[in-house]
Amino acid sequence: MKLHAIKRPWYREPWVWLLIALPMSAVIGGIITIVIAVSTSDGLVVDDYYKRGKAINRDLARDRAAAQYRLEAHFDIDTDGRRVTLRLGARDYLQPEALMLSLLHPTRKGFDQRVRLLRSEAGLYTGGLDALTPGNWYVQLEADDWRLSGKLQVPLDAPVILSPDHVDGP
Repeated sequence: MKLHAIKRPWYREPWVWLLIALPMSAVIGGIITIVIAVSTSDGLVVDDYYKRGKAINRDLARDRAAAQYRLEAHFDIDTDGRRVTLRLGARDYLQPEALMLSLLHPTRKGFDQRVRLLRSEAGLYTGGLDALTPGNWYVQLEADDWRLSGKLQVPLDAPVILSPDHVDGP
């Protein structure tokens, strides 16, 4: 007596689908990687690193100028009203009519904000801003010849104070 095995079509065999699924998952992963690489921007290394190095030295000179003027900025960010109020303390320094405040997100460049602060008659600087996402932020307050830098945590629980705590010498 002869037994005949029933032949099933290839697409009904589970081992065939397992053998197809492994390479297919690699192809799908590769396509997803290519789509992400093409659609997002990456930070490129700067070609003119010598010029960038000279610019960093100029920035350090601006930090030293802030220390020389003994600047101290106290500011409060009203996230509900989306306003910034700043009081600038200085010694022997004529305060400018406008300052530039930069709020820089550490990982998402799209969240960065630059706010022009105008001096009021009361000696305070004020300006409007967009909503800030919760988390850590870098802060830079700038005039033509000096710069103050610091960090803040959103949501704020106290006013932020920027001062030239440590500035490297020449």
